[in-house]
Amino acid sequence: MQSRKEWKLSIDFAEFRQRMVDNQIRTVDVTKLSVLSAFLAVAREEFVPQDVREFAYIDEDIIISPAKGNEPARYVMAPTSLAKLVQLADIGKDDFVLDVGAGTGYGSAILSHLAGSVIALESNRDLAQAATRAFAATDCNNVVIVTGVLEKGYKAQAPYNVIFIEGAVDFVPEVLFKQLSEGGRLVVVEGHGNAGRGCLYLRKNDVISRWYDFNLAIKSLPGFLKKAGFIF
Repeated sequence: MQSRKEWKLSIDFAEFRQRMVDNQIRTVDVTKLSVLSAFLAVAREEFVPQDVREFAYIDEDIIISPAKGNEPARYVMAPTSLAKLVQLADIGKDDFVLDVGAGTGYGSAILSHLAGSVIALESNRDLAQAATRAFAATDCNNVVIVTGVLEKGYKAQAPYNVIFIEGAVDFVPEVLFKQLSEGGRLVVVEGHGNAGRGCLYLRKNDVISRWYDFNLAIKSLPGFLKKAGFIF
């Protein structure tokens, strides 16, 4: 009988990735071949903590940073949720993408296989360092990690064809819309829990339009939550 250590060493992560795509992602109406290929190409186990690598391909959010003081916990988004949002973004090889709330970089790595280049914005320096290591381990050469305040975006490299927000929000700051190029898209989940909805914003002739596409429950992203007011 194999010990836990021996079993971990014998894991075929490539087979797990194939099962993730076939048995999880395809079943939620993600059918775009370029998106499926990106999920097959990126080793998710490189973007989660070492002690949970064997669980990298479960269809659940995986914690990457526990709550500390006023900082909430952070997660790698579940594969099916991420895949639905990536497909909604409709990213092509000519697109320049800003990934807001990159965490350890898994979503950014997926986006890098679809886009021309990606800026991965993260506020937590420890997570940003982990993302840098993971990008190197997975040969993601067209993505760069930067640190900064998530809700301010990254003006230095704007405008972007696509802004992808990796977490549920109460609102989208106006400054992010200003960092979209003409014809640019912003993809986000607005609302929380069962009230969350995948949303696509489009900038055209300096007018921002919005479409709701599907219900989706994902973890909240710090910095994009309204503060509770006083109730009298």
